[in-house]
Amino acid sequence: MDSAQLSHTAFFFDFDGTLSAIGPDPEKVRPVDDAPEALASLAGRSAYCAVVSARPVAFLAAQLHAVPGIALHGLYGLEHSSDGGATVSTLPEAAPYRPLIDEAARAAAEELPQALVEHKGLSCAVHYRNAPELADAVELWAAGYGAEHGLKVQRGRMVVELKPPVERDKGHVVREALDARPELVGGWFFGDDLGDRPAFAALAARAEREPAFRAMRVAIANPEGDPLSDLADLMLDRPEEVPGVVRRLLR
Repeated sequence: MDSAQLSHTAFFFDFDGTLSAIGPDPEKVRPVDDAPEALASLAGRSAYCAVVSARPVAFLAAQLHAVPGIALHGLYGLEHSSDGGATVSTLPEAAPYRPLIDEAARAAAEELPQALVEHKGLSCAVHYRNAPELADAVELWAAGYGAEHGLKVQRGRMVVELKPPVERDKGHVVREALDARPELVGGWFFGDDLGDRPAFAALAARAEREPAFRAMRVAIANPEGDPLSDLADLMLDRPEEVPGVVRRLLR
């Protein structure tokens, strides 16, 4: 990719399973080698560089060294920072649900003591990777609790998440970023899980409207399954390959 194309292309990255390997404890997950540095270099030369993740912005900023040039969209877009995490804005319609999410996290910890409950502020994730036999129980609990309290259920790789019932996903984030930049000639999204499908769809929709726009949907494989393989333009075997792809684009 030449410098003119690069400066008119937007890049979006998921975090878990894409910039980092999946781990048993979500709090101990770290980016693969060279990921923060590669993204920092890309941010300085591309039209837009963003991480779009289920993680809170504060977590992403800490892992990516708070590089100002990288936009951070946390909690599927419920949080956003354009300055590497120094300032964080919350989607106004989601903010009132914080006490309800607090209560959901407490209830999950009490009723599913063998699962790992990750309280993210505006969402509550219940992981069963360390206890896969709990899959049905976690799914049933989340579906019931979400229906009773009016919360949205988001499913991922061996995790179920409760979120505010607002229309916001990774597809909204990508679509808004693309719409704000009509001069773009291309867009890339790197992802690995079900939550990345709307982002892939947003890129494809832009390419369908504008045949000159080049959409590249990059899926990272995982032994637990490949929920993006049917939509991907490029498949990578593991997160450790992502920085190398970025470096090749920069060359």
